[in-house]
Amino acid sequence: MANTPSIEYLKQVRSQDIALGTLDLSEFGILIDGLYFYKNDKHLTDFMSLNLLTRSFCRIAVDHYPILLGRPTINSAGKGVIRVDPDNLCLPDFADINVDYPAEMFFETLSNKAQDSSDVVFFNTRKFYQTSGVGRLPKASYHRDHASCVIRLLRFRDSAYVALAFSFSHVLFDGIGGISFMNHWAEYTRNLSDVVNSAYVLSEQPISDREVMEKCFEKIEPVEPPFVKHFKKVLSPVSMEMPKNIAPVLMASPDVDIIEEQHLLHFTADNLEQMRQDIDKNESTNITLAALMTKNIVLANQRTYGRLPKTSYMVIPYDSRVRCDIPKQYAGNASFAAIAPLSPEMVVNEPYKALVQAIKEHVSKVEPGYTKAAILTIENNLGLLYQASFTLCNSPESSYLCMTSMRFMPIHNVDFGYGKPCITAMDYSFKEGMAHLLANKQDGGVDLYLNYSDKTFKELCKLRDIKQYANTIY
Repeated sequence: MANTPSIEYLKQVRSQDIALGTLDLSEFGILIDGLYFYKNDKHLTDFMSLNLLTRSFCRIAVDHYPILLGRPTINSAGKGVIRVDPDNLCLPDFADINVDYPAEMFFETLSNKAQDSSDVVFFNTRKFYQTSGVGRLPKASYHRDHASCVIRLLRFRDSAYVALAFSFSHVLFDGIGGISFMNHWAEYTRNLSDVVNSAYVLSEQPISDREVMEKCFEKIEPVEPPFVKHFKKVLSPVSMEMPKNIAPVLMASPDVDIIEEQHLLHFTADNLEQMRQDIDKNESTNITLAALMTKNIVLANQRTYGRLPKTSYMVIPYDSRVRCDIPKQYAGNASFAAIAPLSPEMVVNEPYKALVQAIKEHVSKVEPGYTKAAILTIENNLGLLYQASFTLCNSPESSYLCMTSMRFMPIHNVDFGYGKPCITAMDYSFKEGMAHLLANKQDGGVDLYLNYSDKTFKELCKLRDIKQYANTIY
């Protein structure tokens, strides 16, 4: 990071230890990242200025997100913390990357049926990595110095598009907190002159104090989630003794491997609504889409492996902020996953409507006590969760889909003063079976990014219901 004035400002950050909650600790090695494309329609010479974005990032970090500048450590009480030391900062990693091809070379298009509308444009991440010569974009990591926040601006040759690629450690915040940070950073950038003159206050300030969530859960009684009961029943007890203090164990977690077999399905607004009407018109789009994908993942696995798996796992993360008294401005990790262990015979043979209800039984009746019990399980029965993580995969023994919905997050509001992003995309992410739903503002549909083996994805795309409702982009 070569911007000297920005580095000097970072040294004004207050020395402090920021305590990490159990859910924060459980995210070591996992990332939050993405790609936002901005179009320079006005032909500005300093469009998406690296200097401007660096300066505003440093300001927002010092003023509201000092956790971005710290290093993980164990304090004298044995607790996991992010230590912010002005003399030993973990600096953000910023750089421009000049791509020797137009952005359009990596775009895929789909005809937009709306009258007088342009084609819907998608960024093909796999094509970019295979043909651009750029190689992998660097990922955030606490195992390298100055790498907990990595920002790259992709500047394409002879193209009006600039892509902002970002990668953050998931320890810092969950998806909701991450998108809030992106909007706060953009807000600071748009108003940087006033920020520098101490004449600007964020419209909605983040709450980073982890004690806020801890105090909320102190009042909540744990209720063991059904999926914990399931894993206790089907998994053998762990013979090894786990340490009582899990902070050092979790903080030593290696970086999770990135999956290159990424695919993109697009569901138009019309097809989404038709799917909902066909499956269960009384339920939401998200839950009916979850049922569609769950059934067809099992069928695709059956075609690949020659038999049904023993269990089908459908996973949907949920936000604890909306289920208890955690403020919506809370910037730490407040999300956990609800897991539905399903009978593959039921998934394949019962109508979609029954599958919707089976999924809802596990993921829609989530209560604060489930999260409290999950936190206690991490703290007291970590071995069980490690075992479960190996079960959650697509194999001859199991099918697995974890569907994170980002449809209603304000991603498309991230305006640095140059306009809102016109295209959003996912970089390569972790774990096979993971899926991310992003709203597509170009046509009102949904993009589903799926980590899935190429061989089995080909089988998925042959299935009747996938062909009926989805467009395969890559």
